[in-house]
Amino acid sequence: MYGGRLRRDVDDPGRAVGDGPGADEYGDEEHDGRYPGGRYVGRPGSVPWRPGRVSRPRHPPARRAYRLGSPRRRLRVSIVLMCAVLSVLGLRLTQLQGFSASTYAAQAEAQRLRTIVLPAARGAITDRAGHTLAQYVELRAVYANPTNVRDIAGTAAKLAPVLDDSTEALRRRLTTDPAEHIKFVYLARGLTPDVAEKVSALGLRGIGITEERGRTYPSRELAANVIGFMRHGDGDILEGGGGLELAYDEVLRGTDGLRRLEANPAGIEIPSGQSREKDPIPGSSLRLTLERDIQWNAQNAIADAVRTSEADGGTAVVMDPRTGDILAMADAPQFDPNNITARDTPALGNRSTRDAYEPGSVNKVITMAAALDRGLITSETPMTIPPFITRGGVRIEDSEPHGVEHLTAAGVLARSSNIGTVEISERVGRIGLEQALRSFGLGARTGLNFPGEGAGLLPAARDWSGSQAATISYGQGMSATALQMASVYATIANGGVRVTPRLVDAITGPDGVVKVTPQPPGQRVVSAQTAATLTRMLEAVATNEGTAPLAEVPGYRVAGKTGTAKRPDPVHGGYQGYVPSFIGFAPADDPRVVVEIVLDNPKKGYFGGQVAAPVFQRVMSFALTTLGVPQPITRPAPLLLDLDR
Repeated sequence: MYGGRLRRDVDDPGRAVGDGPGADEYGDEEHDGRYPGGRYVGRPGSVPWRPGRVSRPRHPPARRAYRLGSPRRRLRVSIVLMCAVLSVLGLRLTQLQGFSASTYAAQAEAQRLRTIVLPAARGAITDRAGHTLAQYVELRAVYANPTNVRDIAGTAAKLAPVLDDSTEALRRRLTTDPAEHIKFVYLARGLTPDVAEKVSALGLRGIGITEERGRTYPSRELAANVIGFMRHGDGDILEGGGGLELAYDEVLRGTDGLRRLEANPAGIEIPSGQSREKDPIPGSSLRLTLERDIQWNAQNAIADAVRTSEADGGTAVVMDPRTGDILAMADAPQFDPNNITARDTPALGNRSTRDAYEPGSVNKVITMAAALDRGLITSETPMTIPPFITRGGVRIEDSEPHGVEHLTAAGVLARSSNIGTVEISERVGRIGLEQALRSFGLGARTGLNFPGEGAGLLPAARDWSGSQAATISYGQGMSATALQMASVYATIANGGVRVTPRLVDAITGPDGVVKVTPQPPGQRVVSAQTAATLTRMLEAVATNEGTAPLAEVPGYRVAGKTGTAKRPDPVHGGYQGYVPSFIGFAPADDPRVVVEIVLDNPKKGYFGGQVAAPVFQRVMSFALTTLGVPQPITRPAPLLLDLDR
């Protein structure tokens, strides 16, 4: 009979626990009447038996083992994963080949190709006769890619004697922070090609040579204040830093060329690689109006005068009054543009065009010109000169004390009388005097277009005080540059016609075509008769009757004027020291040369006739001789100056 159901032991699924008779604690053994399905069939007539508590097995059951999937399942998973990977790769390949091919090709080419700038030769600067004052030179620079230098100490030791540098200094330049990935550093610059070849011969890893723009000034300090200097600008490009180098930088610099070449990862050219090149176009050259020998003489003369008079500085200007050509423009102190140091900073620039000063008595010629041109005076007009006058509450005296004097207008100019000049200016009037000053070019730049050129200071007549209306007539209370004042005298020497000063005579292009710098038409300021009368009056200055006998040039007629101006004190206000000067031209009967000498704050002597006139004589004599100017055959009778004699 049926005795009940079997149940599975929860502790051991492989063991059957019966709830009917005949079930035994070991469910995995065979018993009579047990069917594989777990049902128990007892013998006929037997009584059903219910087992008691089942005892635990004597050994712990083994952990359940997990079986891997079937081979077919593993194959399916592998195929799916492989398809996914191939799909990703396919998409990436499609992106590279189809959408970004040109971008990545360009990047690859950029890594392989290297661009080298081929510097254009900068145009030369010469004097009027073609003597070179500035020229382009081929230079080299040694650089390093620190990431490619394996032996820093050894590389520095090999380079030191060739570059004339210390091993330690080179080692410091080669040692960089790896995190910054610096791949370019200069080791030496401005080298000659032969030094660069010696460096190349060393065959040092990570060391390279590149071309550099170079500029040299064969005559060193000669005309440095005019020519200017070079400096390293944006992108380390050599450019004009002052003077004509700056003013004509775009004309001189030319157009750089380019060279594209294949290089290995270290940046070294592959000899068999492709190369493309665009030739540089040289810059144009400047031919100046300067005359080298006259410039040299003027420079030495002004330097000697500054030294002997213990002046703070000085300047000399030499001009051709007929054309406005500047034959010399010299400053002291000077500098060497080949080797500029911190000490040279005050000397950089051009005093003649930059520094404005109160011109003093050299300005009296404009007051006289205004009166003569308006017919208010003649050279013989009698003038009574008292010991002093008062204007605007200011006492005005002459440089030397005197009693009442009786002079002609020519005598007022020859003796440089402040009192007589004020009285003549009052005949002209404020408005007339201002018009005359401006017509001669004061209060405005000359048109030279030189970097840093000043315009001086000339207040409007309506703003003049009572004393200023008087002092401006003899050059105090206003200011001008040396070039402006030289232009004033050039106007008189040129028959009353003012021409624009110029420094550049011609520009020669890279194709050899010469373009002469055009000269604007002159402007008449005073009549030819007024200019001639003024010239005769100025001749009396450079005689024993005038204030500058030391300005006389043997064999030539000289017309000129002294100036002894008070020097403004920029720190404490008022005046401190003097600015002596002399401006003149020769030969007076056919002017060919104008010379101006200005000294700033000399400590030994301060009258223009004492310290500036001798320098004028030295510079003018040399210029007339150098230019081959003939001496006059006749001399006119002297003018009447003093009515008391």
